[in-house]
Amino acid sequence: MLMFTRNARSRSGPSASGTVAALDVGTTKVCCLIAKVGAGGSVTVHGIGHQLSRGIKAGSVVDMDATEDSIRAAVHAAEKMAGEVIDTAFVNLSAGHQQSQTVGVEVAVTGTKVTDGDVRRAVEQAMIRADATAREVIHAIPLQYSIDGATGIREPRGMFGARLGVHLHVVTADASQARNLAICVGRGHLEVQGPVASGYASGLATLVDDERDLGATVIDMGGGLTTIAVFFEGGPVLVDSIVLGGQHVTNDIARGLGTGMQPAERLKTLYGSAIENPGDDRDFLEVPLMGDAGRVSNNPVPRAELVRIIRPRIEELFELVRDKLIASGCGDIAGRRVVLTGG
Repeated sequence: MLMFTRNARSRSGPSASGTVAALDVGTTKVCCLIAKVGAGGSVTVHGIGHQLSRGIKAGSVVDMDATEDSIRAAVHAAEKMAGEVIDTAFVNLSAGHQQSQTVGVEVAVTGTKVTDGDVRRAVEQAMIRADATAREVIHAIPLQYSIDGATGIREPRGMFGARLGVHLHVVTADASQARNLAICVGRGHLEVQGPVASGYASGLATLVDDERDLGATVIDMGGGLTTIAVFFEGGPVLVDSIVLGGQHVTNDIARGLGTGMQPAERLKTLYGSAIENPGDDRDFLEVPLMGDAGRVSNNPVPRAELVRIIRPRIEELFELVRDKLIASGCGDIAGRRVVLTGG
């Protein structure tokens, strides 16, 4: 069985120059990216593929055959554009009831200065304390080290001291959901080079160094899930998700206006807003209404009505985000910086 996790270390990218591929399996679309990493760390995108996602609901696999087909189609499109075939990829994970926690431990330094073995023992002890039984470890990220009580150390190797401490942020997911996605990727003849939690990846992609250091919250709004990541002092201190996304807004529009899913998605994309403007009552939209025997007729609806349907769902989403931040204790360190991404 193909497993997501091979070790507890976090992987942030390829260790050397060459080809790297990323696969994003979402509720509404599957994307594949193929890039070349230069010797100096420069990245050049050579292939992009995207496909309508099927077999995924709220980020979880519900139909393995359909999910496999979507992954194959997206990867094939990226390979065709790049002119090469890939056999490994970094794969995102957004579902699986992700949980994260920060664990701190101290170990004795074996010699007079810190070695790789000391760092490895400290991380292993932190993993034992994290107690990820029956769950899949997605990331184990050392946030900072300490030596003899001196904190804030990013790289302890080679430093002298008697006690080495580490604060390790561990992100886990439900094992069955993680493995189901890994199996679908494997059936497409791809090996999982490394898993990446969606919220963590969004933070790395959108935040600048100062935001990660001073504190910021990244909210990635997807089709079936909204992921949250809080960064502070350079690393993640919270990774979580909410089973609420853009598809729920589309469903509300379809029900509220009596139209189909495709017209509702189009109305949301072209005219949707969570803030009502003064002229919205006079701006009418043509909404296709499904009648008997499949007949379609258009019904003019003021744009204000569309806004009044969207706004409560968006307010609910941000209230749930706020509750997550408060419950996790990250409400203060998240700062006043919020970065919205997704779609």
